[in-house]
Amino acid sequence: MSTFNPSRLDLARRRRGLTKVELAGTAEISIRILTDYESGRSVPGARVLARLAEALHFPAEFFSGPELDEPPTDGSSFRALSTLSARQRDQTLGAGAIALELSKWIEARFSLPTPGVPRYQGIDPETAARAVRSEWTLGERPIKNMIHLLEAHGVRVFSLVEECEAMDAFSFWQGDLPYVYLNTRKTTERSRMDAAHELGHLVLHRGGRRGRKYELEADLFGSSFLMPRDGVVATAPRGGSLSAILKAKQQWRVAAANYTHRIRRLGLLTEWQYRSLFIELGKHGYRRGEPDGMPAETSLVFTKVFQTLQDDGITKREVAKDLLIYPDELNRAIFGLTLVSTDGGDDSEVTQDRRSPDPEPTPPLKLLI
Repeated sequence: MSTFNPSRLDLARRRRGLTKVELAGTAEISIRILTDYESGRSVPGARVLARLAEALHFPAEFFSGPELDEPPTDGSSFRALSTLSARQRDQTLGAGAIALELSKWIEARFSLPTPGVPRYQGIDPETAARAVRSEWTLGERPIKNMIHLLEAHGVRVFSLVEECEAMDAFSFWQGDLPYVYLNTRKTTERSRMDAAHELGHLVLHRGGRRGRKYELEADLFGSSFLMPRDGVVATAPRGGSLSAILKAKQQWRVAAANYTHRIRRLGLLTEWQYRSLFIELGKHGYRRGEPDGMPAETSLVFTKVFQTLQDDGITKREVAKDLLIYPDELNRAIFGLTLVSTDGGDDSEVTQDRRSPDPEPTPPLKLLI
């Protein structure tokens, strides 16, 4: 194939988490030949390409597309990078590259909210969180939906696929566009904290700084952003009973452990009360999960985009074809948004979790073409 792009073969293999040995064995070729394909020294014939495409679950056309951008390893805030295997890292970056291609496809056709993420490098994280809340006119109220809020201020938010479960979240700037990728297999409360944490990196750490110091700063920013000092102090239960904690955590839409840690930091619990509460939280399952958890948050932008496309007769299958991928790959990047058809197809009606909280205000999307 004269237009074969070797970089796409390399990316597809990494996206699937396969070594060269594993892919060569499945495709029934030698490792040397596969290495030649990935380096561009030779081009696979149609039959071999078909076997590679099947093994990697990509259309054969995928391997003739243009170069794909990947999230910058050095410029991204990878929360769990130190504990990720090379395979997990490659799967995450591969999924991120496909999401970036989808982002470019949407940007070419829709006028999305202009990025409005301020940058407060070198500022105390709690002060920065208050400043962002002020700039976004949030006051002291709880945030209904973190994904909708980020999207309303121009952040491009994507979901991480299940193969990237070891990665909590990551974020980066690409030019003037901020990106956040979230692991949706966690509880909604923890995913919201991850989103606020990544917003902290975007605000405080442009350039993808890493290390415990920067993670702690993003943690404090996220906690302060979701649970502003004055609002929490005004409503916090006194005495620290478990029932009061569980009621308050519902108000602020955060994990019980995060709320308990926050009011301890604000001096509203003694050390003894704090330790006693964490013992109780552990007994009731709130250290690892949220037994009475919130419904999942999802993307309002993607819902609007695919509803508009549907109204114009453009199906998700056609979008995937434009991107040279299969529809299931597309769906994994857009928070499981499904297109349901009454005639047995999968493309006629856009649906999402109707139990999600009311969205933050998002400017209407404009179709450019």
